[in-house]
Amino acid sequence: MGISRRNFLTRVGQVGGYTAAFVAMQSLGLLPVAESAAEPIAAADGVGNGVDVVVLGGGVAGLTTAYEARKLGYSVTLLEARHRPGGRAWSARNGDVVEFVDGARQPITWSQGLYQNMGAARLPSVHHTMLNYCRELNVPLEVEINTSRSTLLQNDNVNGGKPYLQRKVINDTRGLISELLAKAVTGGALDQEISPEDRERLIEALRRYGALNRDGHYVGCDRAGISRYPGAGPQSMIVSNDPIPLHALLDANFWNAELSEEVWDWQATMLQPVGGMQQISNALARSLGPVVIYSAPVTEIAKTARGVRVAYETAGVQHSIETNYAVCTMPLTILRKIRADLDADHRRVVQNAQYGSFCKIPWESRRFWETDYNIYGGLSFLSQGPSPVWYPSASLMSERGIIVSGYMDEFSGGFDQLTMQEKFDASRAQVEKLHPGHGKELEKPIFCGWGHIRWNEGSWIEGLSQQDYNTITAPDGPIYFAGDHTSHLVGWQEGAALSGKRAVQMISNKVSVARLEGKHIAAISA
Repeated sequence: MGISRRNFLTRVGQVGGYTAAFVAMQSLGLLPVAESAAEPIAAADGVGNGVDVVVLGGGVAGLTTAYEARKLGYSVTLLEARHRPGGRAWSARNGDVVEFVDGARQPITWSQGLYQNMGAARLPSVHHTMLNYCRELNVPLEVEINTSRSTLLQNDNVNGGKPYLQRKVINDTRGLISELLAKAVTGGALDQEISPEDRERLIEALRRYGALNRDGHYVGCDRAGISRYPGAGPQSMIVSNDPIPLHALLDANFWNAELSEEVWDWQATMLQPVGGMQQISNALARSLGPVVIYSAPVTEIAKTARGVRVAYETAGVQHSIETNYAVCTMPLTILRKIRADLDADHRRVVQNAQYGSFCKIPWESRRFWETDYNIYGGLSFLSQGPSPVWYPSASLMSERGIIVSGYMDEFSGGFDQLTMQEKFDASRAQVEKLHPGHGKELEKPIFCGWGHIRWNEGSWIEGLSQQDYNTITAPDGPIYFAGDHTSHLVGWQEGAALSGKRAVQMISNKVSVARLEGKHIAAISA
């Protein structure tokens, strides 16, 4: 006999408390579900006992799904097409190979100990889920230097193509705008908006903020540049007094680069795992042990009376597994290529999904940016051609390092039309613009374009409508979906991890409801 919603929610509250009752109300459609909820999964211990879950894909979303499901007692199997965990969260190093869909292969021969994060490379301090996994799994972190005032900004049409120091651009901009605002205030232009007392306080604030002199003019400051550093004896500091003209700053249009570190998830402090971003995925995979089956591409997903049948292949041998639930974390570009028993709405989203093709071009080199330019981490931006140039944060002051020259969508500016050699030539030329004479020091380039990479065929989803988003974040019967494309943090590991936790939460809600209604375990997924 069925039970009323009120009695059901009362029982849930008695077993799991307020939070469990709250999420049960969400599952019944009585409250909206937050796609990126950061709270722990609200479910009774052992809720998954006797329930099977197969996770499709061993990227961050899949690993998180399996990790959280197993904590709750589910019997979990994770199928990963690659020989390694992590998906795009891949730290490539000597001995690895970049494999393209067309069969092209790029062996990596960098010096021992060097690596490059080919995908995810930053952990914002506001991404609590990923940071908590690092704590839980004992993954050591270090600072990722996402910005440095010693890096460079360059535009072919300004300053004869010569780059400016970021510190000079930022502080000259601040000073010149402060001077203009101070003139407007002292000239009475804002008398209707501020009181006489506030006017005086604002002028004083602008003097400090923009480093204006007592006459209210900006003539340069030590924040922007020093032509002679202070030293011992008679060596005093000499401040550069040649601000960039305002019209040149306007022509340069460096605003996005100047403000990049102000984006909420780019603000200091940024972090990274010691030894590369893949260390997080490796730790999750180690904790799962034999749950993960590698080199096991999925070939079919079919709904059954019990739940789902998943077919996969290992070493040319076909296998199938019956399960109550499947959580698909594969990119939709890959899902569309396999036989998948999806309803019309989900099939439409999968078939029509558009992905970008962001790429990175890393090189090995002597660390000339440190020894010759005082640049320790951060990014330099160029207005034309491949950009930015990204300097490594790890192993500072060592002999050699990996520098990235170009991290952008391959389809911007016709870059996708270039041959591989032309791509490398364009990438090298960008370093030469910023660091004349050093382009020749770049060695062993690798092109990692995610639109070409096997088992991805895209970097991250783009242009998904709200209707399609609502569809792909909802289950199709016993088939659930996770991945950064099912979050509002597209392209971030945080979004992938939260989506995995959300999938486990939704399954647990359904299992709890079925059990309270007295349904047999075999019917739970129906």
